[in-house]
Amino acid sequence: MIELTLPWPPSVNRYWRTFQGRMIISADGRAYRKAVADQVLIQRGAKNLKGKLVVEIEAWRPDNRRRDLDNLLKAALDGCTHAGVWEDDSNIVDLRIYWAEHIGGMLKIKVREQ
Repeated sequence: MIELTLPWPPSVNRYWRTFQGRMIISADGRAYRKAVADQVLIQRGAKNLKGKLVVEIEAWRPDNRRRDLDNLLKAALDGCTHAGVWEDDSNIVDLRIYWAEHIGGMLKIKVREQ
């Protein structure tokens, strides 16, 4: 099992931008991918897992404002793919995300092969 603590991701609305008629990852999105890669390196989480994966994400809000839980997934999963935690996020067959009871502005992720 891999356990990682990652920074709070940008929302889907800030992750993508349109440039010359194409959708690209925004500057915020690229900065987040780098931050995830740095944390994966520090926490030694780059395993390049190739099999079927089960992923559990505990989301620690940065404050008490209302947020959509599903907006956190794209940046976090793409960041883990880019950082080499797994080969591709299409290998995830079981995905759970839930709010933590605490404030902290981070994601705690557990990954295991099925």
